[in-house]
Amino acid sequence: MDRVDRNGLQVDRRLAEFVETEGLAGLDVTADAFWKGLSELIHEMGPKNRDLLAKRAEFQQKIDTWHRERQGQEHDPQAYRTFLVEIGYLVEEGAPFEIDTQNVDPEIAQTPGPQLVVPITNARFALNAANARWGSLYDAFYGTDALGDLPKSGGYDAERGDRVVARAKAFLDEAVPLMSGAHEQLVGYRVVDGALEGLMLNSSDWRGAARTQSEVPSTGEAPPVVHGIGLADPAQFAGFVGDADAPSVILLKNNGLHIEVHIDSTHAIGAHDPAHVSDVIIESAISTIMDCEDSVAAVDAEDKIVAYGNWLGLMKGDLCESFEKDGETVTREMAADRHYTAPHGSSTFSLKGRALMLVRNVGHLMTNPAILDREGHEAGEGLMDAMITTLLAMHDLNREGGNSVTGSVYVVKPKMHGPEEVTFSDAIFTHVENVLGLPENTVKLGIMDEERRTSVNLMECIRAAKSRVAFINTGFLDRTGDEIHTSMEAGPMVPKGEMKSAPWIAAYEDRNVDIGLACGLKGRAQIGKGMWAMPDRMEEMLEVKIAHPEAGATCAWVPSPTAATLHAMHYHQVDVLARQDEIAAVGPRGTLDDLLTLPLLRGRNLSAEEITREIENNAQGILGYVVRWVDQGVGCSKVPDINDVGLMEDRATCRISAQALANWLHHGMISDAQVMAALKKMAAVVDRQNKDDPAYRAMAPDFDGIAFRAACDLVMKGAEQPSGYTEPVLHARRLELKAAN
Repeated sequence: MDRVDRNGLQVDRRLAEFVETEGLAGLDVTADAFWKGLSELIHEMGPKNRDLLAKRAEFQQKIDTWHRERQGQEHDPQAYRTFLVEIGYLVEEGAPFEIDTQNVDPEIAQTPGPQLVVPITNARFALNAANARWGSLYDAFYGTDALGDLPKSGGYDAERGDRVVARAKAFLDEAVPLMSGAHEQLVGYRVVDGALEGLMLNSSDWRGAARTQSEVPSTGEAPPVVHGIGLADPAQFAGFVGDADAPSVILLKNNGLHIEVHIDSTHAIGAHDPAHVSDVIIESAISTIMDCEDSVAAVDAEDKIVAYGNWLGLMKGDLCESFEKDGETVTREMAADRHYTAPHGSSTFSLKGRALMLVRNVGHLMTNPAILDREGHEAGEGLMDAMITTLLAMHDLNREGGNSVTGSVYVVKPKMHGPEEVTFSDAIFTHVENVLGLPENTVKLGIMDEERRTSVNLMECIRAAKSRVAFINTGFLDRTGDEIHTSMEAGPMVPKGEMKSAPWIAAYEDRNVDIGLACGLKGRAQIGKGMWAMPDRMEEMLEVKIAHPEAGATCAWVPSPTAATLHAMHYHQVDVLARQDEIAAVGPRGTLDDLLTLPLLRGRNLSAEEITREIENNAQGILGYVVRWVDQGVGCSKVPDINDVGLMEDRATCRISAQALANWLHHGMISDAQVMAALKKMAAVVDRQNKDDPAYRAMAPDFDGIAFRAACDLVMKGAEQPSGYTEPVLHARRLELKAAN
């Protein structure tokens, strides 16, 4: 690797050139100041980082020993809790407090809605996510199973189109009802004295004879008489585009979210609509996390430059990507803002065309060979991310109409274990701000509640960064992986599919919201919930995912812009801010004792068929994900499960599957031979599922490829991986493959 010296750091030349020629260009930060600051961060904070990781290992060793010494005994919850206090794993909770985070953008503080998470190394996906602020409800219904079935192949299906229009107008009736009647009965819209009126025909006979005004018989008859019907809540009319008498766009608002009704008599759909409505566009992904962590495969300077380069383009507003589609070259750019006339017509205003973007840095665990310190240690990747992603975000702070209107940078920090590690992250960003000349607490922090030591100490974790916190969330998959690993020695765990009904998970989900509200996050920060992992099952998502806003979550993760558009409907059904008030009035739900309940099988006997099914399901999921990660550098993709249902997989899904098998293997419920047989059998299944991918390299029948060996490592060595993380194995195997090529 070609390296250059930068203030005692040995930096990959390509990364140094990127920082100096692109990252620093146009900023009031010199290269000397940047490298000096990064060198101080790595050399002063790096040892503390390693100490914190050693403390994680020490806690794990003590917990392992406690469980081993009590093998064969009934678990004693009270003794266990006392033990966790004695070793410092469970810290004392301080006096009540509220966060005092300042300069938070409205998308974070005031507007509940869907949140996308997207791998930042894929520019096309990143642009799609940034532009997912607005989405077509017509397209979302037509192109998915949200109506209960999928569209037929071939050309436009008019019957399906009619169903789509009817469903979208029913949504309008729910979200922005008229004083009387329904939106589907209207033959037009107009603005009169600052108020919106829907136009309805007085003659039902005429309406039955002709569907649109253009179909009125030209026999000299007088035109039909119409009358105006206002909205049930006139304040929901927010603006319009075009002439007041015949607007081309009507802007409506409900629960803080906007809806555009597009009107175009020349459009293929609008021409056959009584009111010439051609589409209903709704505000969808209010925010999006540009991910440098679980959904990417970034193992060296080459990969990190791709991630950083795309983040820079997003922050400058000039990221674009060209690709081939249907034989033509398509160029995708960042969407422009949307402009409207105010209801009374006396002024104009704009709404953002893009989601508010957060960036997820990596956690404290991993290092990266892109930078070496004075002693030849790889630099902590989280330290690199903190300095470089914040530097690049300064390009947004220096321009009008960019990402943040309040002058803030939003960094989501994953996989922190307890308040001490949150305090460490706070100190990292204080250093970064000082080096880059940014005001104190410019960087807002997202605390991902996905590790057990954070969950049991959540209030103190929030307190540790109370002037930075802008986001907390729950993440079932990573949290379950850590649950299994932390209690690895306690005994065999329930099957993966039963985890969601375990007592600890209900307490985890409820306590996260309760503690967030008690710490004053309402109106200042997001409280989030996890991912819908089945992007092809939108009908089911519409039925199930309303539980997230009902739980008081101001955002919840979705896997695609289309899913964001459909999930946004839930935030029209549920006034989340009012729901949070209801939850806060009830008082705390779920106890710490519930949270500490171990999800053990407790002597329950599983059938041979149940065990085989669990092994094969997990093995197939691991292989389907790992083979793309290692061989192709794809960190997140739609991976078919054992039943060929496409699931969005990232390292969190891989972690829980690997830990589930490692736990059973550790306790002798299954054997090495059973696991290896399942891995080989499932490798053939995964090969079949990927047979049409020209870049795919088959694992069977030799089973000697680097990707297959990585999958074996994740299970066979799963019990010894730090916190059960997949990163050490995946990074090592990906680097091995890149070196071989």
